[in-house]
Amino acid sequence: MFLYCGIACRRKFFWCYRPLSTYVTKTRYLFELKEDDDACKKAQQTGAFYLFHGLAPLLQTSAHQYLAPRHSLLASSHKPEMETELKGSFIELRKALFQLNARDASMLSTAQALLRWHDAHQFCSRSGQPTKKNVAGSKRVCPSNNIIYYPQMAPVVITLVSDGTRCLLARQSSFPKGMYSALAGFCDIGESVEETIHREVAEEVGLEVESLQYCASQHWPFPSGSLMIACHATVKPGQTEIQVNLRELETAAWFSHDEVATALKRKGSYTQQQNGTFPFWLPPKLAISHQLIKEWVEKQTCSSLPA
Repeated sequence: MFLYCGIACRRKFFWCYRPLSTYVTKTRYLFELKEDDDACKKAQQTGAFYLFHGLAPLLQTSAHQYLAPRHSLLASSHKPEMETELKGSFIELRKALFQLNARDASMLSTAQALLRWHDAHQFCSRSGQPTKKNVAGSKRVCPSNNIIYYPQMAPVVITLVSDGTRCLLARQSSFPKGMYSALAGFCDIGESVEETIHREVAEEVGLEVESLQYCASQHWPFPSGSLMIACHATVKPGQTEIQVNLRELETAAWFSHDEVATALKRKGSYTQQQNGTFPFWLPPKLAISHQLIKEWVEKQTCSSLPA
């Protein structure tokens, strides 16, 4: 059983009990809590906590969404007793993420990624000795050689490819039936973001990128904490024949503006149709791929309007 304090608790405490004057003031206070064990222990007495069992957060069901209750310090007890007492269940975050509000989704993603990192870095890679975390959980230290380990994220590019009037969307076999998304891949050592985009598009769909533009970024907790770097990319209109790398993707295809705009408007569950197929749908709003696709649709809509 884990009580996650981390950033979630510190922010909650800071917002409630310490007046904010500037962004710098808040940032420096959060830094103090990460580095000063005594200050963090003091904050824990009045802070709010998310509760985890393993890597599953305790959530409560409300209508068509999940609520993530925040608690004061609790006495340790068994999982079934805790679920009964707090009127919730420990639910896998991947299943619940898109049914949480934006704030809880962000906080729980951060919490889970941090807990997973601590679980995987309990020993020093040089001495082999157990490492110890500080109170805030912002780092681990090897007592034998004082090497400090900090949580890390793996950079991933997610790219929406367009030929001017269409966008290219793909799906992996692990995706829910009918869902398509933008191309994505990890940055290799030594690569820039631009080089990764060129390589990933060539590897996965056999196309050469002509130009690209940065869109936004997002922390993503799966599989172990990644920084999603979203970009738009264009290919030459005359060079659009897709050659799918089946070791990477299940399928990929070009979609028109109208097809994508219609998919963005779809709501509700996506069940199998009478003919055995599934409707074409896109990642939910909290996913940065949704933002990337929506931005492309809006740009296409604006460019098609008469001057």
